[in-house]
Amino acid sequence: MSVSSVTNVKKYLKVPFWAQILAGLVLGVLLGWLARSQDISWLVTTLEKVGDTFIGLLKLAVAPLVFFAILVSITNLRKVNNAARLASRTLLWFMITSLIAVAIGLTIGLVTNPGAGTGLTPADGAKPEKTGSWIDFLTGIVPTDVITPFTDLNVLQIVFMAAVAGIAALQLGEKAQPILNLSESVLALLQKALWWVIRLAPLGTVGLIGNAIATYGWDLIGKYATFTADIYVGCAIVMFVVYPLLLATVAKASPLQFFKGAWPAIQLAFVSRSSVGTMPLTQKVTERLGVPKEYASFAVPFGATTKMDGCAAIYPAIAAIFVAQIFDIQLGIGDYLLIAFVSVVGSAATAGLTGATVMLTLTLSTLGLPMEGVGLLLAIDPILDMMRTATNVAGQVVAPLIVSAREGILDRDKFNSVASTPVDADEPKPVAVAA
Repeated sequence: MSVSSVTNVKKYLKVPFWAQILAGLVLGVLLGWLARSQDISWLVTTLEKVGDTFIGLLKLAVAPLVFFAILVSITNLRKVNNAARLASRTLLWFMITSLIAVAIGLTIGLVTNPGAGTGLTPADGAKPEKTGSWIDFLTGIVPTDVITPFTDLNVLQIVFMAAVAGIAALQLGEKAQPILNLSESVLALLQKALWWVIRLAPLGTVGLIGNAIATYGWDLIGKYATFTADIYVGCAIVMFVVYPLLLATVAKASPLQFFKGAWPAIQLAFVSRSSVGTMPLTQKVTERLGVPKEYASFAVPFGATTKMDGCAAIYPAIAAIFVAQIFDIQLGIGDYLLIAFVSVVGSAATAGLTGATVMLTLTLSTLGLPMEGVGLLLAIDPILDMMRTATNVAGQVVAPLIVSAREGILDRDKFNSVASTPVDADEPKPVAVAA
């Protein structure tokens, strides 16, 4: 590489990460519009390949990342005082915020009637290839072998195996230390490699946004205008109203400082549409906001696979109302309570990957709504998933902050001095592993 090329790369890396993402977003929209309006097939293909390659790189690290992150996070709890109390409080706040989110989703759906006036009919729907049910959910937790969950990317089963391994390591004590040292080293390696992928997010943005515009155009968004607006408004209320209120009143912490510290992870989640892919950055911003590292290393991986206010609360609530209206099915109070129950208990089914189809099918099957309703929403899903995932990740940072503040372990000085620094400032550094 020439000296001038190296200089140009260095200049590019000095541009704030948010500006790189924004530039990718604008360029993606322009290229997508150009490809669709001028019917440039090669440009559509190029945008699709760029976006798919970026998501593929993220998914490549998902299986081992989840396994070692969960394993290490559980064993790290031994370094934290009142570990059981912290774990239970974390789960409690996950549930509280999920209930608030699903209540907002139901309210918006009932007020706006997203299925009315769309011109869609039951004939426009189609059953998905894979559906979720409580039997599938419960029986699917335990794998039949140790290889298939990794090859099929069944995150829920990977979490189960990692949890079992982590608890077993805690029981073994010193005998398990060599395995723990290796696990910490592998986790650090995976996070470093994933960081290189994260730096490609601006390029991935061009492909993902451009392909969405080129493939679906604005006509599709217009047909789903109310539904799309409902999801974005619902997520925005949770992210910019509910979370700040909880931080200000419960944690006695500045919402502005929270967004300063957490914004790099939120914006990456918006682009990547993957909570797990964003997890290394989510953990780093959580730590720089003053949450102790030992606790953050448990709460963030746990949240990345189970804490889904966007995908598992707001979205299925509004989507269920949308599908019911298209199929002319009346929902009652009992149905709305079931939606809330599914949102709190079944959120792990979303698995932190792109899309929330499994969670939606689980909700529809519980309510007895037609599965064909899923087919009505698949086309618009990538556009919705950006905002849903950003909300997921914001919640994955908020919950540990609240718990840390209430338990008196939040580093207030660190939180109050956090600045909106570039993504490079959070890059994982090599960690020394004890002998």
